[in-house]
Amino acid sequence: MVRMPMNRKNPPPKAGKPTVPKSVLMLIAGTTWIGTAILLNSLAYSWLHVESPVSAIRAAVAGSVFALLIHHFGFLRIVNKNLARIYALEGRGCVFSFMSGKSYLLVAVMVFMGVLLRHSPVPKLYLAVLYTAIGTALCLSSVRYLRHSLLAARAGSPDRGPTADEERRE
Repeated sequence: MVRMPMNRKNPPPKAGKPTVPKSVLMLIAGTTWIGTAILLNSLAYSWLHVESPVSAIRAAVAGSVFALLIHHFGFLRIVNKNLARIYALEGRGCVFSFMSGKSYLLVAVMVFMGVLLRHSPVPKLYLAVLYTAIGTALCLSSVRYLRHSLLAARAGSPDRGPTADEERRE
């Protein structure tokens, strides 16, 4: 077992609170978003493959276009806020701090709404567009988490964000 020196940047963990490096928090966030994207896109596919090919293609294209808009104008802002919050943490972060407390509440509301929609009379073709859009946008946006996780781990200093040169390559 490797013992890390305790200092301001690496405070001792609180009892019962699992802590991880910031790069791991970013990795957890990215993989969580990818897992959710896979789930949503799988549901969308299961609804689209029983439709006529023309309807399925139209729905998939519409979902993909909306995904780009959601990714760029919505989810990237959320990712940037979460990354800024993670970088601002002192030392290691609690394993559950990859999202803010408010985000956990938002996720619970979104899951509840998803269950309601799946059991509603809304045609599955329309739900497939929504699920494709959100799932694909989540997948696209998760790349930023994974990239920052890799850069932080590679730099050996998970307490800083990427340099201006690294940010330009994005």
